[in-house]
Amino acid sequence: MLTISFIALLKQLSLAIVLGFSLGVEREIARKSAGIRTHILVSLGAALFSIISTSVIGPNVDPTRIAAQIVVGIGFLGGGMIIFQDSKLQGLTTAAGVWVAAAIGMAVGFELYQLAIVGTLLALGVFLVIGPIERAISNV
Repeated sequence: MLTISFIALLKQLSLAIVLGFSLGVEREIARKSAGIRTHILVSLGAALFSIISTSVIGPNVDPTRIAAQIVVGIGFLGGGMIIFQDSKLQGLTTAAGVWVAAAIGMAVGFELYQLAIVGTLLALGVFLVIGPIERAISNV
């Protein structure tokens, strides 16, 4: 089993929280069902599971198995956020945002910090730039 210093672990998990918070703030401002706490907890949880998977070392241990289950589990969680109401599908973007928050947390957990930060910035771009464009197109 690998040991990680407390300070390194604190920095790593704090980054997952900050990046999850960044996505959650936008969703909160947009008044979506999954907001700040949800995105923080998904990012933090995915980071924790990723750190655990890389910390357990042995001849029959595959760290990618936990990562694969994060993807599936968050997909299931996101599926519960999607509803069909008044002939309209709702919650799909929020579910996708939670899925991305998990991927960002996993990147932090696997120490792929640049990937996590760039992924967060791109996701925010989708929320903040593409969203208004999409609404403008649908109103035409």
